[in-house]
Amino acid sequence: MIALSLAEIAEITGGRLHNTDGTPVVTGTVEFDSRKLTDGGLFLALPGERVDGHDFAARAVEAGAVGVLAAREVDAPAVVVPPVTGGPSGVYALAADTDGSGAAVLAALAKLARAVADRLTEKGLLTVGVTGSSGKTSTKDLMAALLSARGATVAPPGSFNNEVGHPWTVLRADEQTSHLVLELSARGIGHVAALCRVAPPRIGAVLNVGTQHVAEFGSQANIAQAKGELVEALPSAADGGVAVLNADDPLVAAMASRTRARVVFFGVAETADVRATDVHLDEQARPRFRLVTADGEADVALGLHGAHQVSNALAAAAVALAAGATVAEVADALGRAKAVSGKRMEVTTRADGVTVVNDAYNASPEAVREALKTLATMSRATTPPRRSWAVLGPLNELGDEHVRVHDELGRLAVRLDVNRLVVVGEAARPMHQGASLEGSWGEESVLVPDVDAAVTLLRAELKPGDVVLVKAGNSHQLWRVADALLGGDA
Repeated sequence: MIALSLAEIAEITGGRLHNTDGTPVVTGTVEFDSRKLTDGGLFLALPGERVDGHDFAARAVEAGAVGVLAAREVDAPAVVVPPVTGGPSGVYALAADTDGSGAAVLAALAKLARAVADRLTEKGLLTVGVTGSSGKTSTKDLMAALLSARGATVAPPGSFNNEVGHPWTVLRADEQTSHLVLELSARGIGHVAALCRVAPPRIGAVLNVGTQHVAEFGSQANIAQAKGELVEALPSAADGGVAVLNADDPLVAAMASRTRARVVFFGVAETADVRATDVHLDEQARPRFRLVTADGEADVALGLHGAHQVSNALAAAAVALAAGATVAEVADALGRAKAVSGKRMEVTTRADGVTVVNDAYNASPEAVREALKTLATMSRATTPPRRSWAVLGPLNELGDEHVRVHDELGRLAVRLDVNRLVVVGEAARPMHQGASLEGSWGEESVLVPDVDAAVTLLRAELKPGDVVLVKAGNSHQLWRVADALLGGDA
């Protein structure tokens, strides 16, 4: 973060000084975990499920923090911020926030991040935002890789994309930062707009509009409304605003009418400005394609796995090109890009030839379909084909579509000739039932109660050379299956 005194932070956040005259200067990082503080840092006193950060204020200062951003007086130098009146406007409430202290600290954090973003933007910082129903984190990582070749770049780790992670990432930027890449999530209409107010982007990319969280949003149209808030927040084309939109997704392409920014379409459609031709996958399901733009063409060989990575790469390419990169630079950087965030198509092969694909961080219906296709491609790349296993957990927040979607995914596994389907958890039973009713399947699909049962089955029946996909939302912890197969403990 840029250097700011506690007095300056109090002025920015509307807080008051406590146990300090305000002269100490924050020169380190802003942290909500006291164990991660370094000298000169600022500690965020947030309530958690088990502990309240306010109780760790003194310990945070002992660890090197200059002060604490708090909602009430603590036994340490602090900026005590005012309560949020009228509810947490523009800020999500934390689950453990029983007294409103979390909302107050988050609102102050957002103000602090906005002040830092404004100062750095005046000095030339380029802020990029990316949103979508799936692929945000992988695309964010690709964008950061491409932009890093042109200057110092800050991006969030993993899926740090909400009311905590978003401003926390902004405050990682300093005077040496050229690019700030932000991932924006939403649980309702207005959330993306609120995050954009924290750090107004100049370039915004919308990847897709799926059906994940439809139970929360009420409809896919509402999801599109929420995702499109990103392009609505962009500056005009005359002021350098660029909206990067997926030409292959009609709901995203339609967002062109909602922005003042210059629109750049990406995709495989012939109408796309940044598009891929001659797309094919190698034996590890790594995409190869021809990158085609108005300014030139180049061959791209991705080191990432899955056909869906083509769309992610095109979105990242469009952003980098808008930031001034050449086609050759983009193609080279894409070819060198590595997987950064864990549990997202992590491919590891054991000594006995068993390949484990750990994709257990997120599981939208669209993402599960793509993962199953990737599994099928990898298993058929050899002669004879390798035996394929899909270990799938429940999908969340589907509302009335829960049974239908799970049933369809089970049937898709059969149609793709996946050899064995292991469905984990009673909530995913319709997936097992759909697979069992499709075609001539018998015991190829099995329903197991939990992770331990899945591990026991796989350890007993896996054979050298098999390919295992593990796919579920992070909350179901199916990544423990992948860890156990790779030598960890389930």
